[in-house]
Amino acid sequence: MSLITVGTMAFDAIQTPFGKVDRIVGGSATYVAYAASNFINDVKQISIIGNDFPAEEIQSLEKRGVNLDGVERVADKKSFFWSGKYHMDMNTRDTLVTDLNVLADFNPIVPESYQGSEFLMLGNLMPKLQLSVINQLKVKPKLIVMDTMNFWMDIALDDLKEVLKKVDVLLVNDSEARQLSGEFSLVKASRKIMEMGPQFLIIKKGEHGALLFHKNHVFHAPALPLEEVFDPTGAGDTFAGGFIGHIAKTNDISFDNMKTAIIVGSALASFCVEKFGPERMKEITKEDIDARISEFVQLVSFDIDLV
Repeated sequence: MSLITVGTMAFDAIQTPFGKVDRIVGGSATYVAYAASNFINDVKQISIIGNDFPAEEIQSLEKRGVNLDGVERVADKKSFFWSGKYHMDMNTRDTLVTDLNVLADFNPIVPESYQGSEFLMLGNLMPKLQLSVINQLKVKPKLIVMDTMNFWMDIALDDLKEVLKKVDVLLVNDSEARQLSGEFSLVKASRKIMEMGPQFLIIKKGEHGALLFHKNHVFHAPALPLEEVFDPTGAGDTFAGGFIGHIAKTNDISFDNMKTAIIVGSALASFCVEKFGPERMKEITKEDIDARISEFVQLVSFDIDLV
């Protein structure tokens, strides 16, 4: 099975209560690729980078089987840059700097060799660009998963709603689900959002886990209590990469398999936050992932004797 992933490849400057880095590789597509490549060896990346993006990072992705034919390299401009500062709760943050750089002129092109891919992961990006990629595909993928954020709801809501009509799974956090739907209850919010197009809705709740909605079905996945959280920046993208990576590996888009995929995605995200940037994702092995998934299973596994 093959997977197209669309998103940013960038640099981040991050400050948390537990440390600080002035420049580290980031971007939604970067995290998705590192996570998904643990499960499939046919990840096809679409993104844009400047002349400052490190060659060793490109080589690291290629060694994991990530195809970068769809990554545009701009020789005379810099890569997208974001800087942020996290509050003590690690769930809220302040954006300090956003330099679009090459992203301002990004016009994603789907290479001919990418056509026919069964799965598409639309990372957090301008809705117009997400729609452009969908419209370039000659055959609709078996599953289209989309991530977005409140920023696009603020400035590009009409475009966002057009994309929602064409996707199968939407990933948002709880505040974004409430903003998009206009409902405080997440159950009511899920119904309104699924009426916009997606058959499945995943609402991420940070340290409180994630919810999966489909028709009248609901599944709650827990979050693993972690001793140390250094950097949550790429956790959502890593979750998405683990989720779609498992789906692509198993080639199963049923609700039951998506429940498993959410646990897999949560396990991958729990690794990501242990170090700044994608550094932890470069280290983990299949054995590490299997062990972490087992920890998640233990969270919800119990025996009970009914009296």
